[in-house]
Amino acid sequence: MRGYLAAALGALFVLGFGAAGSQAEILAMINYETKSKESLKALKPTVVQPRDRSEGIAIMDVDPGSDNFGKVLYDIPLPPDLVAHHIFYNKDLSKAYITALGKSELQVMDMTRFPYRMKTVELPDCQVGEDVVFSDDNKTWYLTCMGSHKVIVGDAASDEPTGAITAEGDVFIKYPHGVAVHNGIDRVLVTSTVRASDLGDPGETITSIEASTGKVLSTLKLSNKPSPSGEAPVEIVFAPASDPPVAYITNMFGNTVWAAVWNPSKKDFDVQQVIDTAAFDGGVPLEMYFNKKMDRLYLTTAKPGQFHIFDIGAGLLEPKLLKSIATGAGAHHVAITRDEKLAFVQNALLNLPGMSDGSITVIDLDKGEAIATIDTLKNQGFNPNLIVLLPEWYNAAGHCNNGPKSCF
Repeated sequence: MRGYLAAALGALFVLGFGAAGSQAEILAMINYETKSKESLKALKPTVVQPRDRSEGIAIMDVDPGSDNFGKVLYDIPLPPDLVAHHIFYNKDLSKAYITALGKSELQVMDMTRFPYRMKTVELPDCQVGEDVVFSDDNKTWYLTCMGSHKVIVGDAASDEPTGAITAEGDVFIKYPHGVAVHNGIDRVLVTSTVRASDLGDPGETITSIEASTGKVLSTLKLSNKPSPSGEAPVEIVFAPASDPPVAYITNMFGNTVWAAVWNPSKKDFDVQQVIDTAAFDGGVPLEMYFNKKMDRLYLTTAKPGQFHIFDIGAGLLEPKLLKSIATGAGAHHVAITRDEKLAFVQNALLNLPGMSDGSITVIDLDKGEAIATIDTLKNQGFNPNLIVLLPEWYNAAGHCNNGPKSCF
């Protein structure tokens, strides 16, 4: 991989990164890691098997109309034992935060200077760092630590941790993964997912926390089955500008999507199931996104890999499936262009066999169909763990906490 990238870099960066002239391009940032031996067994013999485990962040042109389509333009090596997981921008897109499953640290990348610089934020109280969200004023971040049953709170200017949210006996915060904040109602919601070591002991709840104090307030069960239901709520996101506030949650093992609706009279949420993904063979639902008109919900399911489009124009509690588009196995994160014409689906989930194709599927959202596949990383024996467009092309697709500001 390193030799392949070096050859591309020599010519491309003499004129400076991003200087594309009249040529079309859409640049994405993709963190990748070596495929596991189990994942490689399911692939064609032409896929290269790397000799040593490695990780990195690739800057790739994903524009299907570009001469450089699918080419890696720049590579940022990462420690091979970091197990870099997710990448999140802060509110003004000046920094990118990279969580790690393998080390108790957070990498923070300065997006205002190229070559990009990264600093390491040591987080000794955080094991298996998962998701990061930011307060509306961009002053505070929240990081879920699935292996240590905590939510670390940090200063978004200095990036120093300022505290940790936990509960005595880990009764309320257990295997926290997804996190969403709504400053309008002073709440942080966290999902209880699975034990990081073996994906066992799945949870079934979300935890409600008072954002201003870090006080754990309540847990809400997201299942109609007897406990322990094994639903494994994983991702959570507030629908932009919803009134009353509504958060969607995917149940990874339960194959459902639930809604948590703010009830101002009791200052807590009412929950209900709104989507049964098993009804359309959608196993392992993961990530959710919105369009600007807020009449479309996009959902990925990993097994089999699919990208689903729902009509939510009649209301957030009445999503109607419009179309399911086949992707690679392990459909996970999605990057959507600002004009909402293209979506890029990253197909890999935790190097799990049968859910780690390693490709990126390009979807034409106007036509509602897949138009191209990028196998660049896959063919080098790597899995992409996340895809996000660089700030010039970035669309938050509704991942902006509660208000319309910076949502898209």
